[in-house]
Amino acid sequence: MSKAFTRETDTGDDDPEDAAVAVPGGKNYITRAGYDRLRRELMSLVDEERPKVVEAVHWAAKNGDRSENGDYLYGKKRLREIDRRIRFLTKRLEIAEVVDPSLHHGRDQVFFGATVSYIDGDGQEMTITIMGTDEADSTQGQVSWVAPVARALLKARVGDVVPLAVPGGTQELEVVAVRYPAPAG
Repeated sequence: MSKAFTRETDTGDDDPEDAAVAVPGGKNYITRAGYDRLRRELMSLVDEERPKVVEAVHWAAKNGDRSENGDYLYGKKRLREIDRRIRFLTKRLEIAEVVDPSLHHGRDQVFFGATVSYIDGDGQEMTITIMGTDEADSTQGQVSWVAPVARALLKARVGDVVPLAVPGGTQELEVVAVRYPAPAG
């Protein structure tokens, strides 16, 4: 059967981005800055990049045999990638729950958005910020709220010792400091 008559599924069986949409409890906690960044990316894809690629594919389609037309084939592939990313971002934004970490400013208990300093089982002090799954950047010391270390630390208070399951068994983490961003205004 011609590929033109096959339907691309929206189930995402072979799409790792679609698989990443599922989050525990159906929640997608995210900060306002993270939400705004995802929204800007979505709008850029819809309003700028996709129309440019559609125009290029349309131009390439006019140039004859599509089966040997590299511009056409690459353009169609790029269009599928853009559409996949648009679907992913749309799904993520639909289930997003924007959380303002500054609401906890001055508290010593760990919640979403906290910057937590803790001492690990080896006696090393580590500092992480608990962020949304779509905005956490490990190179910046940020971890997703669903990461095992974040799950272990959530709701702990300064001075608490919490267990963390690690491949070699269990490690104890001692919370030494909790900070939140100051409220705006």
